[in-house]
Amino acid sequence: MSTEYDVLVVGAGIQGAGVAEALTAAGHRVAILEQESVAYGTSSRSSKLIHGGLRYLESGQISLVYECLKERRWLLANKPDLVHMVPFLIPVYRHSRRPSWKIRLGLSLYALLSGLFSSYARFRSVNTQDYDALCGLNSDDLLAVYRYYDAQTDDAALTREVIQTAVRGGAELLCPASLVGAEVTDKFVRVDYFHDGQLNTLHCRALVNCSGPWIEETNSKCTPSAKLPPLELVAGTHIQVPLKLANKIFYVEAEDGRAVFVMPWQGETLIGTTERPYHGDPAEVAPTLEEKAYLLRTLKQYFPETRPLQLSDLSDSWAGLRVLPHASDNPFSRSRETMICTDNPKCPRIVAVAGGKLTSYRATARSVVKKLRPLLASKADWVAPPATQASGTREDAKERNL
Repeated sequence: MSTEYDVLVVGAGIQGAGVAEALTAAGHRVAILEQESVAYGTSSRSSKLIHGGLRYLESGQISLVYECLKERRWLLANKPDLVHMVPFLIPVYRHSRRPSWKIRLGLSLYALLSGLFSSYARFRSVNTQDYDALCGLNSDDLLAVYRYYDAQTDDAALTREVIQTAVRGGAELLCPASLVGAEVTDKFVRVDYFHDGQLNTLHCRALVNCSGPWIEETNSKCTPSAKLPPLELVAGTHIQVPLKLANKIFYVEAEDGRAVFVMPWQGETLIGTTERPYHGDPAEVAPTLEEKAYLLRTLKQYFPETRPLQLSDLSDSWAGLRVLPHASDNPFSRSRETMICTDNPKCPRIVAVAGGKLTSYRATARSVVKKLRPLLASKADWVAPPATQASGTREDAKERNL
């Protein structure tokens, strides 16, 4: 195993996978450090969607939607075995907070951002009396239904494929392995980590922190650390029920006005997601009883055939964590733009990726590569230290990291 790399990527979720893939494609020597397993955290607990984010238009995040729609187009063309288009239905009721004109306006802008010549850009109205097309949707006070298209994926499978592409390109995956400490010196970054029961050391030119909900913990182990803005973890819960309602996705409005997806998944139906601030250990995040009840009530409100279901009937539930900028307002309205933070804006050695969308992982990776380009282009000042390997106990490592 080598102990000298151009870049160490910490985290093998979709963001770390994308960064490693882009760096290896550019010809750089890359190692990936993952403490649990590939796609262990949020990258296996998302809503499984490759989409522009129709709801982000409501908060004015037009550039984010446009970027995601461009990435969706690329993923559909290049990963058709993992990413496929699915019809989405948006029902509008007499009690809905978003009237028909607002939905039509949003869909019109979404179509424009998708590209007018795309076969999937257009939307249309669905006959509210067509029971078969609506798959048992509640028709009481139903005013209109709109259909448009977006894409669905298996988030964990996509992450694994991107990691495999990076490994085929020469990246080395160290898993499970945990970061002990990283110190920037004049010529390299010295990294101590645990792997295979031993304390080891490697050297790299730069470290990229893609550890998702663990971003602040990982950043605290780096000297100097990247300059992070105030961040907050937001938990999102999904539930799965043992019924297949449709082969399409319903985009409905929960009792508090939040958008909730009801979608086919593994022969059953997946409902999500919620948003609540989370302050505990990221490894211990779990759905709360209140969140599961909230999602089940939403499902029952729109699909009468599910009303006999009880919480004990759920076939699965899980929670994932988003990293969002800290604010006092509702998480629903906060920016979903990826935050790329560094220790030095001119020539960074420590880069931290906060947030990020599954859909736009390639765009995030390109931004990281661009940040590192001045450093990685100057091969002349890279003086590799003698190859070293340290062994010891976890206590030895803690002492060395103090």
